[in-house]
This record gives sequence, C-alpha cells and structure tokens, in this order.
Amino acid sequence: MGVLTDYFRAPDAATVVRALELKDGGLPPLDGDGSSDEAFDGVEAKGVDPDTVLGRLVAATLGEPWRVDLVTETAVWPTTPKPGPSGPEDEDDPWTTGPWVVELGATARDALAGVPDERVPEAVGRWAEAEEWDGADPSDLLPLAEELTALARRARAAGEQLYCWMSL
Repeated sequence: MGVLTDYFRAPDAATVVRALELKDGGLPPLDGDGSSDEAFDGVEAKGVDPDTVLGRLVAATLGEPWRVDLVTETAVWPTTPKPGPSGPEDEDDPWTTGPWVVELGATARDALAGVPDERVPEAVGRWAEAEEWDGADPSDLLPLAEELTALARRARAAGEQLYCWMSL
C-alpha cells in the first residue's frame, strides 16, 4: 500500500483547514497553476513523503547531505489533538486513518524555489540516487522535480507556504 501525497500552496493553515472541512479532509481539487478560486495550486506526487523523499530533493538543491530535520513540518490536519505516546485510543481516530496535512517550513520552499533552472537536472541526478527511488532513472524524476520547484517559486512569490496532503 502506497502513500498518496499531494503538494500545494496556500496563504495560511486556516485557509487549508477551511477547505478540508468542506471536503471532510479530502484534498480540494488541485488545478496546477492556482488559476481557480475553488482549487489549490498543486502537484500530485505519489509516495514523495515530506521528511525523506522530498527532503532528499531539498538537500540535493542545497548541495548538502540529507538529514532528518531538513524539512520541518507543522501538523495542520486533523485538527484534533495528537495522541500521546501510546497512540490513538480508537482505531477510527483521524490520526490513525488520515488524511493528514502538514505545513512545510520555509527552508524547503525557499530551497526548491531558489534552485536555478540549469541546476535542476544536477539536483535530480543526486535525488535519483536515494535508496527510496530504488535506482530510478533521473529523466523519469525530472518532470516531477520541475513541477515541485515551480510550485515552490509560485508559493514564495505569493508569500504563501507549501503544504503536503497525505493519505493511505
């Protein structure tokens, strides 16, 4: 079972929560360029979790080694309190079932937004070496990296944050 991940931009967490409440946690439609008032500008990126897989792309764009704390996250959804160390008491708890949305720290947005176009293929070459890609061809990953960097540029230009919606 793979994790579905979509990245999108929004002005703030409150805007994201309002949209999620209208869809019972389902991600409102992505329109790819932010041209619709009813959809978020975003990128479908199945299996690209923010901590590790996206974190490795961020590290590659920065030209530094990946580390677990490179991409910081703040939980946005569910809005209920996180369960304690023993986990949720109920198997229907939204923290167990998802979906989940996190706001990414500005470091990730700015690293992706700041990589020059001519350096994206080089960064993707490093990104493709990550064990999570299991020997993927960099040319297969380049379109996704270009979409993610373009999304980050639009977010930064608009003074918005990047978010990741995840579901099983």
